[in-house]
Amino acid sequence: MMHESPTKILVIEDDAITRNLFLEGLKVEGFDTIGAENGLVGIQRAQEHLPDLVICDIVMPDIDGYSVLTTLRQEPCTAIMPFIFLTGSDSKAAMRKGMELGADDFLAKPSTLDELLKAIATRLQKQANLENWWANKFQKALKPVSANKILPTAPAESIFPSIPQLKEVFDFIEEHYHQGITLCDVAEAVGYSPAYLTNRVAKQTGDTVNNWIVKRRMAEARFLLQLQNNNQTIEQIAQALGYQDVSHFSRQFRQHHGLPPHAWRKQHQVTVHKQVIPMTAR
Repeated sequence: MMHESPTKILVIEDDAITRNLFLEGLKVEGFDTIGAENGLVGIQRAQEHLPDLVICDIVMPDIDGYSVLTTLRQEPCTAIMPFIFLTGSDSKAAMRKGMELGADDFLAKPSTLDELLKAIATRLQKQANLENWWANKFQKALKPVSANKILPTAPAESIFPSIPQLKEVFDFIEEHYHQGITLCDVAEAVGYSPAYLTNRVAKQTGDTVNNWIVKRRMAEARFLLQLQNNNQTIEQIAQALGYQDVSHFSRQFRQHHGLPPHAWRKQHQVTVHKQVIPMTAR
């Protein structure tokens, strides 16, 4: 029987007494806790451990809490982590700045453990509700295609290098590249931290996980665009490849091919004979 892993919480606080009080109190309550003594260490540990929630002081030396939040919100792996600020100021301007950067809540210092636990419970519940909503929407989007609607099938040749140690990584990308996956999804699937997986793949292939995902999407995009009997629009092709924004797809396609999808399609569209591709070749 599998047991659900405990909720992981990162506490970024330069004051050792406050940090340790929170870490010990949360640990007693059953949370898996991670401490960081400054903003830079906090960013590194957030990217490495991918906590379920971050608690962060605003006023810290070198890198303040605002900079920590800005950095985490810019990375796909950490962009939607619930984030609670600890602040000694009740200034509306300070709170407004934090909210504009993407903070989820504020706790005034000093705060009791009970106040902290209530704030954590509220944020985690909202996050769970959001994840459930997206999961339901995602499942609806993955409903099987009607049997009488045949979609083009890409050539069987793989774009991925034959490296046994990375087979699991590339197999996951091949199976899910059209579902909007990111480095974090691949890392979770193969059981490594995003930072470790990035370094491992880059060292062995000279390229990043995210770039391999994009390369696979671009290969499929070329196949779909060149089919003369494929009446899918650029928007439909972008959606089929996991892009939520067609302009994002178009920008990436142009970066890789020097032409936007419409222009590339006109130059390369050909009639492709139907092939039966064995499922084992996919």
